[in-house]
Amino acid sequence: MSMNKLRKPEWLKANRLGNEQANKIRQYLSKFNLHTVCNSARCPNQGECFNRGTATFMILGEVCTRNCRFCAVEKNKALLAPDPLEPSHIADLSKELKLKHIVVTTVTRDDLPDGGASQFVEVLEAIHNTCPSSVTTETLISDLEGNWEALQTIIDAKPTVLNHNVETIARLYPQVRPMADYRRSLQLLKKVKEIDPEIITKSGFMVGLGETEDEVKQLLNDLYEHQVQVVTIGQYLQPSREHIPVKEYVHPDIFEIYRKYGEELGFIFVESGPLVRSSYHAERIQQYITK
Repeated sequence: MSMNKLRKPEWLKANRLGNEQANKIRQYLSKFNLHTVCNSARCPNQGECFNRGTATFMILGEVCTRNCRFCAVEKNKALLAPDPLEPSHIADLSKELKLKHIVVTTVTRDDLPDGGASQFVEVLEAIHNTCPSSVTTETLISDLEGNWEALQTIIDAKPTVLNHNVETIARLYPQVRPMADYRRSLQLLKKVKEIDPEIITKSGFMVGLGETEDEVKQLLNDLYEHQVQVVTIGQYLQPSREHIPVKEYVHPDIFEIYRKYGEELGFIFVESGPLVRSSYHAERIQQYITK
């Protein structure tokens, strides 16, 4: 293996503001025995997002059943049963923090018969019963191994936004997401709209893994053709030496090209930049919702 390692450019320095609010939220999370993907996935925007009083709750534990080569979430450890108190704790904390847009994601739990869909449903129901009616919700789900009955239960629980990330271009799936399927992910996103046209569909992916500009544009075309409305595009950052290496640090100008291309296709909006992650500025969707 080559010892040459790409040096991070200046534009990949995250905003470190927000430590006071971040500490406050971490104390709450510890109090309620909750997790955020912000910590587990080592998101570079924790300071900025916590400073705005936003966080993405991660349900069903911190251990994943998949072997994606890009992800920092723990794998190959003991899996815990769903916590029956988790839904009420998320709802209570969301109310206490006066959150206006609540994002709920999960590790992939292929060990569960419904992929964890029932826990999503209980979380959404707890939020709807506890928080003001003006609160909007976003679920970032796995592909549920193509279990469309499980998907139906989540849709019936009425999240405002349903997000499922394709993560990378089709060609790189065998190297980056060997246990996932590109077409299945696209099918899931389209099926959401077929079942409930009012739910806003969202997806995201990384660049810097060896894809070409043409392949990224084809991915955007695929997402749009499968009725996705919102897209996030960010730079892949290697969590450790055991993970797939970064092939390229994509310049912000290229991210701007992707943003403009996506918006010209017809997406509601495209968040595109080196430090963008799935839940970055997620609350922005409220501008496009008529309640």
